[in-house]
Amino acid sequence: MAILLPSQIYNLAAGVGKSFFENLKGGNNATITVNNTGANPVDLVVTRVNAPVITYVIPAANSLTLEVALLLVAALQATPAGAVTGTIQIATADF
Repeated sequence: MAILLPSQIYNLAAGVGKSFFENLKGGNNATITVNNTGANPVDLVVTRVNAPVITYVIPAANSLTLEVALLLVAALQATPAGAVTGTIQIATADF
């Protein structure tokens, strides 16, 4: 069964980060969709079980969808270039 978490609107000041998903019990398979509607890039920071932290840069007015195995944390970080706005939505596989 998949669980679709509510779409969340983000508005982060330059250099500010925020976690939007945390599973500290061993990770979930998940899909992450980030829509960057702002004028500056935003970093998507993904932490998985037994894997290095990966950061994806999503340019202004773009989106990214990822399928991730054993997701522990999904967070967004505004770059020093300026504030960012948009939406993030996460769907997890819960079996």
